[in-house]
Amino acid sequence: MFQRGHRSVCLTEDGKRLLTVVSRAIEDVDNVISSISMRGRRDVLAIQAYTAFAQRWLIPRLSDFHQRYPRIEVRLTTSLQPVNFERQSIHAAIRSGNGQFEDCYSTLITPIELLPVCSPRLLEGGKLKRPEDLAGQTLLHSLARRNDWSDWLRSVGLKSIDPDRGVKFESSALSYEAALQGIGVAMGVRVLVEHYLESGELVAPMDHIYIHHDGYYLIWPRSRQESPALRTFRTWLSGYSASASGDTSAPEPTSVP
Repeated sequence: MFQRGHRSVCLTEDGKRLLTVVSRAIEDVDNVISSISMRGRRDVLAIQAYTAFAQRWLIPRLSDFHQRYPRIEVRLTTSLQPVNFERQSIHAAIRSGNGQFEDCYSTLITPIELLPVCSPRLLEGGKLKRPEDLAGQTLLHSLARRNDWSDWLRSVGLKSIDPDRGVKFESSALSYEAALQGIGVAMGVRVLVEHYLESGELVAPMDHIYIHHDGYYLIWPRSRQESPALRTFRTWLSGYSASASGDTSAPEPTSVP
């Protein structure tokens, strides 16, 4: 199992294979012991999401989850940085992508649909009706979604507007706040701006919606066994995804080798 060298010891190939199996077995034993010791207590589920997604989509729905599953305590944090399950104390994360996340399972939560949004004040005088009218407006960008304006402009066949000009913000949440203040036109992700559109705080001056090839996914590491709390949370999220798409069957997780 070991190969001894000059002042060093390392695993042989057989040793590495055995270490992998033993590590998984120890983790399984630890999970069972934890589940036994936690009987009668609240299960803690640590979830990380983007700030805008947490604010505008997840948090408004969490009360429903807590009413249905009062013994599961969701601890929600936000970050724009890439997820590292080995170093971070989180069980799962919500990230955007095409469903293929390295060494992770994934379940689609909602697709990404893009549309320009702005304060109703910018519509006064009829200066913002067609995509071409965006040439006279300040474009508001999220650095977390750098290509949204170029994707939308390309989808309407408009090449005369520089998709990179305007004001840039760290997150979508900040770009929406700037749009609320009438600073310019933000590229909205539909599920994140629906509340603003329904309340009339923001308006969509153009009808065209670009359906992105990416979506928002719940992801969790393949190296860990899915806990009952995470499985419950994933099934609950899948119910929202199914109701949005008209599909009543919960999707199975996607395995990424």
